Amino acid sequence: MAKQSRKHAEALAKVDRSRFYSPDEAIVLAKETSYVKFDATVEAHVRLGIDVRHADQQVRSTVVLPAGTGRAVRVAVFAQGDKAAEALAAGADKVGAEDLAKEIEGGTIDFDVAVATPDMMGVVGRLGRILGPRGLMPNARTGSVTADVNRVIREIKAGRVEFRADRQGLLHVPIGKVSFSEDALKDNLRALVAAVLAAKPSGAKGTYVRTVTLASTMGPGVHVDVAAAQALV
Repeated sequence: MAKQSRKHAEALAKVDRSRFYSPDEAIVLAKETSYVKFDATVEAHVRLGIDVRHADQQVRSTVVLPAGTGRAVRVAVFAQGDKAAEALAAGADKVGAEDLAKEIEGGTIDFDVAVATPDMMGVVGRLGRILGPRGLMPNARTGSVTADVNRVIREIKAGRVEFRADRQGLLHVPIGKVSFSEDALKDNLRALVAAVLAAKPSGAKGTYVRTVTLASTMGPGVHVDVAAAQALV
């Protein structure tokens, strides 16, 4: 633990906590301050000027990261008949209907994203208490309840991620890996900022995007100049 603490202190020393960096500088620092032995994830943490207690201030959407996420995403699809065949052809890792539901009820959840065709929601609905707390419940608002399973599965595999504001109005979204090039991380950050701005709820008042911070897994947060981040779009 002492060795890890020393490395963390060294990483912290590289970041001026009172400064707001340009996106380019922040990306370089997020990469440089990663001290873990694995290929760490780079996350964007966005604080929004919203009150999630109000229905008209909810922020939930998706973004397709042009450079991908850097990790393999396992997709489960609730579908039957031709749609099941379509899902398998598109690269779904598992496809089923009642059988898949029973598997989940039995405790087997070996996927990262769930997609369902509209006619399957009667089956999926009873899994809400299991999938909901894990953030795996298919949802029409984020496009995971759809008849166009081919497009959605391909987008997910290519780097589509869902984001949702937590109780504090914060978004925590992966934008790639430390091994990514600076340009790739910048492209992904640009796509995320555009998606967040597009998802601005009708009830939001005042400053919508309050802070943007980049950090690698276990690394220190690097504050990004909000105006410069929004200027990427």
